[in-house]
Formats: sequence, structure tokens, C-alpha cells
Amino acid sequence: MAATLSNNRLTSADLLKFKRYLVENVSRMLEGESLQLGDRAAIIEQRLGEAYAQTRVNLPEDMRKHLFNEIVDEFTGYGPIQPLLEDPEISEVMVNGPKKVFVEKNGRLVKSGVTFDDDDHVMRIIDRIILPLGRRVDADSPTVDARLPDGSRVNAVIRPVAIDGPCITIRKFKKDKLSIEDLIKFGSLTRNMAEFLRACVHAHLNIVVSGGTGSGKTTLLNVLSGFIPESDRIVTIEDAAELQLQQEHVLRLETKVANVDGKGAVTIRDLVRNALRMRPDRIVVGECRGGETLDMLQAMNTGHDGSLTTLHANSPRDALSRMETMVMMAGMDLPLKVVRQQISSAIDLIIQQSRLKDGSRKVTAITEVAGMEGETVVLTDIFKFEQTGVGEDGRILGELKATGIRPIFSPRLEAAGFKLGGDIFMPPGGIGRGR
Repeated sequence: MAATLSNNRLTSADLLKFKRYLVENVSRMLEGESLQLGDRAAIIEQRLGEAYAQTRVNLPEDMRKHLFNEIVDEFTGYGPIQPLLEDPEISEVMVNGPKKVFVEKNGRLVKSGVTFDDDDHVMRIIDRIILPLGRRVDADSPTVDARLPDGSRVNAVIRPVAIDGPCITIRKFKKDKLSIEDLIKFGSLTRNMAEFLRACVHAHLNIVVSGGTGSGKTTLLNVLSGFIPESDRIVTIEDAAELQLQQEHVLRLETKVANVDGKGAVTIRDLVRNALRMRPDRIVVGECRGGETLDMLQAMNTGHDGSLTTLHANSPRDALSRMETMVMMAGMDLPLKVVRQQISSAIDLIIQQSRLKDGSRKVTAITEVAGMEGETVVLTDIFKFEQTGVGEDGRILGELKATGIRPIFSPRLEAAGFKLGGDIFMPPGGIGRGR
């Protein structure tokens, strides 16, 4: 090894071989050692220095440091993508096979200079993520959802489904939990909208957060759940636990995939049913995407007011259609009118969260479910975002404003102690319409 690398004219193939050689040596040195979490990195770096000294190779200092950092990340973190996960400006990391790694930075997708050695290298990182959670991924079950210890959401897909090699998608969770004040500062909503939503959560209204992929639904759900009083008993139900509730009385439930024999799976629907036996004051479902929607609606209609959930949809009206479809997925042969009656009596408010073309995320509509007229569910916008144009820098221009309509459930807000002034519902320069 020393003879091969002593001239310092290294090709990428030479450096890769040298890196693998050091990793193998450090792995052997660490066999049988019980490493504490706090001193793990220091011991690995020490063993790495010993292994490097034995090779009698003299790399340039900057190259040596870079190589050492990569190897330490292999043992203590998530390999090549560890620096990306530590970068606060990066919100998402996408591994499209070993040689293509993209990131979302400031709302824009860009290709990073990071690469993996090969498919096996990516697989090792996937295993490192999912094994501590008791999850598995193989040719028979080639997709998996998981989470990092900090709450970041992970999805992995491997061959034969992923044709170009194993793929990892990591949606990072901010270490500093966003507050309602942060969302106001970012322009995601106005202070009047924030006060209105605070009152709705306190008054035990059933709320659905609707939006597309990456629009910020879970972030908004986190913020809304922060309005729940400390005295309430909260049960959260998720595929991979992401919600970061600060209240003391919180029970967190997470789904379980089937074992190798195809048995032992615990679904969102199973957990929603079980949650009803746990004496919850609030049920918070991370996302409804199937038959559990019927159980959620039943819970909302049988005394579990104040429940919160999210779903994928592009508008409040689309959210209703999605709920109808998902109720049908429960296998119950219910007439469409009955399904719509269940939805209209259970859901009080739909909040539409959108990711605009410039990468910004906004609450584009706060819509009341106002009941039924014939066989149609009536929706009424209380607040709405109106786009006025596009700036020279590509930024979307527009205004978040009230429509001038007071919600029908206003008496429930007042009964909860929130007497919202008429100016909250007043459109700019207009006259509001009471109901």
C-alpha cells in the first residue's frame, strides 16, 4: 500500500482503495471494544491515526483531513451525506443512486458534489438508519419509511424497484422547532390568521391540514398542536414519529411493518382504533392516506373533538374528494351522500398549505366546512391568499387577507373564551359579511 501511494499522485480509484483499506483496519481494531456514545468519535479518530501511521503513506494535509472526516462519518454518522445533514441551510437530501446526490437549499434543488463509492455503500447507510428502528428492506420489501434520531423523515427504495441503484430521501427536521411567530415572520400566514387558528384549536374544532408534498403540512401541524392546552391528554399516531409536541401528557404511537412471514403489521388504522380506548382528549394523526380516514371521522363524530390530521390535496375542495375516496378504501359500502354527511359533521376547518413556485410555503386558504346543501358539502373561505404577480427576482407577489365572512362556528370560539374582534375577518378596505 505504501509503495502504491508514496508518490502522492493519487487517482480517485487509488484513494478509494486506500479509504477502504483504512476502514477495514479500523474495524478490526474496534472489534470487541465497547464504545460509549460520548467518546466514540475520539476513539475512532485515534484508531484511524494508528492505522494511517502503519501504512507509511504521506498525503497532503488537506487531503488527509478530508479523508479522516469521511471515515469518521462512516463510523459515527451517515457517511458522505453527514455534512449535508449538518448544514442548516439544507432542508432535504436526495440520493439518486451512488453518484447523484441532490439537496434542497433555500427552496431550490441543486446537485451536490457528494458521491458514494457504490451501491453497497448506499445500502450500508440505509441499514444504519433502519436497523435501530427494527425495520427492514430487501428484494421482497424494497421500500421503507424511517426517521433519524432528530426526527428527520427518511424514505429508502432499493433494487429491483429502484432501477439506477438504492435511493434515499431525507426531509430534515429543524433542530429549533418553528413557532407561530416564525411562520408570521416568514410570511406563511398573518397575525390575524394565527390568532384565529389559536382560538380554533382551543375551542376543540376538528382541523385538517391539506397540501402537496413538501408544502409544510407537518410543520404547520406541529405549530397547531402547540396550541393544545397542557391539561389535555394527547395521542399522536404516525408512520414514522416526527411530531415534536412540547406538552407533558403525550402518548406517541408509531406503525410497525410486517415481519419476514408477513405477519405482525400494525397500521395507522389499527392505531386509530386503539387510541379510542386510551381516553384521549385529542387525537393527532400525522397523515390520513387510507381506510383510517373513516375511523378518524367516526372518532370526531363521537366525542373526540379537537382532533388534528393532514392529508395530500391541492385545494380544500380536493381535500374533501380525497377524504371521500379514502373512506371508500375502508371497505365499507356506504352511499356517497352518507360519506359526505360524515365529513361535513366531523370536519370544521380545512387549512390549505402550499409550496409556491418560488419555493416559499404559505397558508393559501383557511376554509370552513359549513354543512350540506342537498348532496354537496358547502365550503366557505375565511382567509385566502391572492397572487398579484411575480417579482423580478422570481418571487411570488400576493396578499394573505380575510374574505369578510365570519365562520358559523364563531359562537363556539366565544364559548371557549375567544371573542375575536370584527377586524380579524375584515377584508382590506372592505366591509365584512356576518352570518
